[in-house]
Amino acid sequence: MTIIATLIVLGVLIFVHELGHFAAAKAVGVEVQRFSIGLGPKLFGFQWGETEYVISWIPLGGYVKMGGMEDEVMERLEGGEEVHRTPPERAFDHKPIWARTLVISAGVIMNMLFAFAVYTFVVAKWGVAEIGTTRVGMVMVETLPDGAEALARVEPGSRVVRVGERVVEDWGDVQRALLEAPPGPLVIELDDPPQRVEITLPPEETARRALVGSIAHWADAAVGQVNPGSPADRAGLQEGDQIVAVDGVPVSNWYEFVRQIEARPGQRVALTIVRDGRELVRTVTLDADEVEGPDGTRRVVGRIGIFQPLQVTYEPVGLAEAVRYGFRETVAVTGLILDFLKDLITREVSPRSVGSIVTIGAASGQAAEAGADAFLRFMALFSINLAVLNLLPIPVLDGGHLLFIAIEALRGGRGLTLEQKMRWSNVGFIIVMALMLWALSNDVLRLLGL
Repeated sequence: MTIIATLIVLGVLIFVHELGHFAAAKAVGVEVQRFSIGLGPKLFGFQWGETEYVISWIPLGGYVKMGGMEDEVMERLEGGEEVHRTPPERAFDHKPIWARTLVISAGVIMNMLFAFAVYTFVVAKWGVAEIGTTRVGMVMVETLPDGAEALARVEPGSRVVRVGERVVEDWGDVQRALLEAPPGPLVIELDDPPQRVEITLPPEETARRALVGSIAHWADAAVGQVNPGSPADRAGLQEGDQIVAVDGVPVSNWYEFVRQIEARPGQRVALTIVRDGRELVRTVTLDADEVEGPDGTRRVVGRIGIFQPLQVTYEPVGLAEAVRYGFRETVAVTGLILDFLKDLITREVSPRSVGSIVTIGAASGQAAEAGADAFLRFMALFSINLAVLNLLPIPVLDGGHLLFIAIEALRGGRGLTLEQKMRWSNVGFIIVMALMLWALSNDVLRLLGL
C-alpha cells in the first residue's frame, strides 16, 4: 500500500507540475524537446511530434526540456544524453521576459490550482469536516479576553448545549456562535453537569478569535496518527490505542496526556494503554523540543510523535461554499508551509524535522489507509509544498530561473552570460543534492532511533 500510494502521489504531482511548464511553453511557441516524469536515463518513452515523452529511472522529480534553454545541469538530469539545438525563433532564451516568466511560473501555478481543485472537490463530495462533539476539553485561562473570565469555571467534559439563542450540535457550531453573536452579554448553557455561564463578547475580531482559541474541544487520550520514526513509533504504539496513564499518573483526556508528556523531555516513561480490551504497558523514550510559550518565553518540552485522534462528522455544502472553502484552505496551507520554512531558517524548529522520500512514503501510506478523502487532502497539501519549495531562489529550481529572469529585467534586458548561468546552475545542483542527502540522513537516523 505504501509503495503504491507513494508512486501515485509523486507521479500525479510531478505530472501536474511539468504539465504546467509544457502547456505554457507550447502556448508561447517554445520548442519542447522532452517531457520526462523522473530523472536520469530514460526507462521507456515514445516520440509524438517534436516532443519525446519519457519515464526516467529516478522517480524523484521530472522536467520539461525546452529548446534554447541552455543548461548543463538539465543534461545531467537527462543522464548525459545529447540533445539537438533549436532555431532561434523557437528558443526559450530568445523569448521575451514575460513569456519566459510565464513558462517558468506555470509549474507552480498548476500545483496551486491542483490543490485548490482537490480541496474544492473533497468538500463538494464529502462535505465540511466538523468536530463531532460539543464537549469542552480544556479552557486556556491565560488567553481569555476581558469579559470572558467566567469560562474558567467550566469543567473539562462539560457539554455545550446552547450559545445565546443558538442550539449547537458540533464544535463548529460552538465556534461560529461565539464568532457571530453580537458584542455584549452572552449566556452559554452547558450540561454534564448543568451550568449557565455569562460572559461579555468583545467587539474586536482579534479578541473574539482569542476567545474561540481559548476553548478546546474534548479529545480522548488516545493515539491518532503516528509519526514514522518517532518515539511512539519505536515503542510500537498503534492508532486507536487508548492511553490511561503516564508513569502511573491517570489521564482522562488528550490535554492531560499532553501535559504529562511535555513535563518529561528526554525521559523514559511508561505508558499504560488499552488495546483490543487488554491493558498493556509500553516504555517510550521521549524527544526533547524547545518551544515558545504564549508569553514569549522558551522552554524545553517532551515530544512523543502522535497526533490527536480525529472525531469528525461531515456537513454537506453547496458548490459555491465548496469553492470558497477550497480557496481558504489553499491559502491557509500555503501560510503554514511558509511559516515552517521561516521557523526552519530561524531555528525555531529543528532541522531534524525535514524528511525525504522515506517520510513522504510513510505519510502517503497512512493517508491512503485513512480513506480517499484523507489521501486527496494529503496530495493537495503536498502539491502546495512542492510549489513553495520550487519557488526557492536556488538555481535549477523554478525560483532560481525566475531569479535569473529578474536580474535580466533589472539590468534592462542584459541577462547573465551562458557561462555565469551554468556556473550558478552547478552550484544550485550541488545545493539541491546536499538538501536531499540531509533529508535522507534525517530519515535514516529516525529509523535507527537516533
